[in-house]
Amino acid sequence: MNDKDYMQLALQLAEKGLGWTAPNPMVGAVIVKDGQIIGKGWHEKYGQPHAERNALASCTENPKGGVMYVTLEPCCHYGKQPPCVDAILDAGIRRVVIGSADPNPLVAGKGAAILRAKGVEVTEHVLQEECDRLNRVFFHYITTKRPFVVMKYAMTMDGKIAAYTGASKWITGAESRNHVQQLRHRYSGIMVGVGTVLVDDPSLACHMTGGKNPIRILCDSHLRTPLEAQVVATAKDIPTILATCCTDVTRHAPYVKAGCRILCLKEKDGHVDLNQLMERLGQEQIDSILLEGGGTLNWAALESGIVQQVQAYIAPKLFGGSMAKTPVEGMGVPSPAAAFHLKNSRLYRLGDDILIESEVDHSCSPGL
Repeated sequence: MNDKDYMQLALQLAEKGLGWTAPNPMVGAVIVKDGQIIGKGWHEKYGQPHAERNALASCTENPKGGVMYVTLEPCCHYGKQPPCVDAILDAGIRRVVIGSADPNPLVAGKGAAILRAKGVEVTEHVLQEECDRLNRVFFHYITTKRPFVVMKYAMTMDGKIAAYTGASKWITGAESRNHVQQLRHRYSGIMVGVGTVLVDDPSLACHMTGGKNPIRILCDSHLRTPLEAQVVATAKDIPTILATCCTDVTRHAPYVKAGCRILCLKEKDGHVDLNQLMERLGQEQIDSILLEGGGTLNWAALESGIVQQVQAYIAPKLFGGSMAKTPVEGMGVPSPAAAFHLKNSRLYRLGDDILIESEVDHSCSPGL
C-alpha cells in the first residue's frame, strides 16, 4: 500500500462521523509502522477526542517511529480537546501525511509548521480533492460563519414537483427517499417555508434508523403556521425555530409555550431577510441546512445568494399541467444569459431515479 491507499482508508474512517461531528469537521486517521497498520481512528462526535488521538489510543504497538495519515491538518490550539500536534509529538510519530489544509484561522498551516519545526516529516495534499469534498460544509462554515445551504427537491422529467391538484406523494422511489433521510441526518438544520407547512404538514424528522433529527427552521414571515401543525406539536421533542417578521409577542406566546423558538428578523421583499437569518443561525453553530422548501422559498434563497449546492432528484415520470408546481418559482430571470449557473455536477443512480448534485457558481451572478 502507498500513501494514497492509506489516505483512502482514513477517508473511509472519517465518513463514520457523518452527522455527528458538526460544527467540527469529519476526520479520519491511520497509523502505519513497518508497513503494517497499527492504529485507526476518527472523530466520532462533537466534543469528543479527535481522530488523531483516537488512532493513537487504538495502537496495537508503540507508535514511535510510525507514520500517521490524517485527512485534515492536525489542530494546534485548545478547544473542547487539547492540540493534536502535542499528542503526535509525544507519541514519537516520525512522519505525518495530510490530506486537506485546515482553513480555520486558529490552525491554517500552523499545525504542519509546528510538526516540521519539531523535526517531523510532513507530506501534504495527498488525495486533497477527496478530503476537501468530505468537509466542504466545514470549510464554508469556518470561513464565512454561515451555514452551508443545500437546496433539495424531487421532480418529474418535465420539471414538476406536484401534480396540478397539489398531490406530490410520491414522485421518486424508495431509494431516493431513503437517501433524503440520510441527508436529514447529515445536515444540522432543515428549512421550509410556511407554504409547505400549510399544504403538506410535514414532520421534517429523520426517519433513518439510528439517525438524528435536524433542527427545524420555518420561514414564516407573518406567523401563519397552525398551532396543530406537526412541527409545532412536536417542538418539545425536536428543536424548532420560527423565523418571522412578526414582532407581536402575544402572537409568539402559544408557539413558545409549545416549545418553539422565535427569531424576529427584518423583512426584505415581503419575507424574512434570509441573509440575516443565515447570520443568526451561524452564530448558533448551525453549520448546514437542507432546504426542502417549495418554489417560492427556493427562488428567494437563490436570489438572496445563500445557496451553495443544489440536489435534484429526477424521476422517470411526466405530470404535465401548466399550473403544476415547479421547483423554482418567483419572478425568474429575464433571459438565459441571466441564469443562475451551476458547476461541478455529479450524477448518481438511485433505483430508477437520477440525482444530480451541483454547486452554485456565485461568480456568475444573474443580471436581475
